[in-house]
Amino acid sequence: MLTELSIRNFAIIDQITITFNEGLTVLTGETGAGKSIIIDAVQLLAGGRASVEYVRHGQEKAEMEGLFSIDPHDHPIYAVGKQFGIEVQDGQVVLQRIITSSGKSICRVNGRLVTLAILKEFGKTLIDIHSQHETQSLMIPDAHVDLLDLYDPVHIEKVKEEYTYLFDKLQALKKRYKDLNENEQEMAHRLDLLEFQYNEIEQANLSPDEDLKLEKERDQLANFERIYKGVHDAYYALYGEQRGIDWLNLAQQSLQDVCSYDESIDKKAEELSNYYYLIEEISMDLRNFFETLEFDPNRLNEIESRLNEINRLKKKYGSSVNEILSYMGRIEEEIEQLKNKDSHLSILAEQIKELEYDAYLEAIQLHDLRKKAAKSLVEDVHVELKDLYLEKASFSISFDPDLESQHLRKDEMDPSVQLHKNGFDHVKFMISTNTGEPLKELNKVASGGELSRIMLVLKKIFAKHHGVTSVIFDEVDTGVSGRVAQAIAEKIFQISKQSQVLCITHLPQVAAMADTHKLIVKDDDHKRTSTTVTELTVNEQISELSRMITGTKLTDTAKEHAKELLDLASAFKNQHV
Repeated sequence: MLTELSIRNFAIIDQITITFNEGLTVLTGETGAGKSIIIDAVQLLAGGRASVEYVRHGQEKAEMEGLFSIDPHDHPIYAVGKQFGIEVQDGQVVLQRIITSSGKSICRVNGRLVTLAILKEFGKTLIDIHSQHETQSLMIPDAHVDLLDLYDPVHIEKVKEEYTYLFDKLQALKKRYKDLNENEQEMAHRLDLLEFQYNEIEQANLSPDEDLKLEKERDQLANFERIYKGVHDAYYALYGEQRGIDWLNLAQQSLQDVCSYDESIDKKAEELSNYYYLIEEISMDLRNFFETLEFDPNRLNEIESRLNEINRLKKKYGSSVNEILSYMGRIEEEIEQLKNKDSHLSILAEQIKELEYDAYLEAIQLHDLRKKAAKSLVEDVHVELKDLYLEKASFSISFDPDLESQHLRKDEMDPSVQLHKNGFDHVKFMISTNTGEPLKELNKVASGGELSRIMLVLKKIFAKHHGVTSVIFDEVDTGVSGRVAQAIAEKIFQISKQSQVLCITHLPQVAAMADTHKLIVKDDDHKRTSTTVTELTVNEQISELSRMITGTKLTDTAKEHAKELLDLASAFKNQHV
């Protein structure tokens, strides 16, 4: 859950730190007090689109930071952290977003700088924001198949992963086939270029690691004098009269003369004798080495010339000889394909056919699982719709093509099937809100209030599958009142039993259901406007509910009504512990 949120220099917010609890937290306040601005800040933490307009006037940057506590060890955030090399320790994740007045965006996860794309990957596993405009996502049919898959991830996810792997591989093969088959003139030019490159590399007669070996030999020749002097001086420091070895010999002979009188001296004499012979051997090796050293200026010129040629090739084909040889191998294969295009096209066509059939079989399995999930989802939606006084509504999920697997051909692909990234299913959520009316797509039937209720139904059903830490509702109850408002309040509370819920509302019924009620107030000291957040006590909550009921004037009747709302909410909560 979102444990703490810090916001600084953001819009009309100067600096605030808000702590959040589990369950349902409601944010209320006058219009324009800054409720939605707080949600905007959270949305930016989740990787939302930023604007310099968010930076408080006169400030250099706006800062947002959120601390999230993760309870289950199988939460998706751990997989995301592993993917991007960011460790999630002690079940905590800190997201940070800074927006500068120049328009730059700086993102961090657990203190590490990340790109906006990576921040978004973390954010979507932690935060799910729904506003009164967000319900428009229900209007996009392409998103419906993903929602359906989310309903039964245990059975669908594994099959979908296998299908996606086969489909991506199939698309890559098709692209290769298209590239090889189209534009004869372009292919001829490509062949000429590759043959020129291959011949240029072949004529260089490169050998693996040749550049590294030549550079090493060049360094030795370039430092010949220093090497010769160093080895020569080392040898003469060891060998000769009154030199190192001579003194070592004297030392080991002196110990040999007295070793019989003391066992410890005998041991040291033996060790020193071993060192003497070892150093004598080293000195002979040094002598042999410097006697064989010979400076060849012609060889140095040859090496420089060869390295110049290799460096010229590196500018074209790779940063090392090994990379150049690897590139040579790749273009040799492509040359062979271009010269024997027809046979390769035939092979690719056969591979495409086989892979397409394998993907088709996986798509059939996906279709069957989705049909089964759709039947169960429709039943669940109808139960939930009745709770929101849409008992006359009828919900359905349409499939195009609407096939049964037993009618599909298993020996070869059915000609009516066209594979895409989600299989061959095109899924649409359909609804009729009045008796006798035909089922239609959501955007052609539902009003704003109905759409809010349908979204809440789906959100409650998917809450246990989605896995996000915090669900945020920004005035999703717009356009409803009376008993529907109470039903929405109860539904939002039920969602909070699955995930932490933060809710901005103008409905007293929803506010009364809160486990924690925070009041957003805009202060104006005649110099600068700022926003403050206060957690309400029970008496303060009664006053705020009264204000929400009457508008401005607090009457005894309104207070009694507010107390009644709190009592009803408490009774409902106790029934759903």
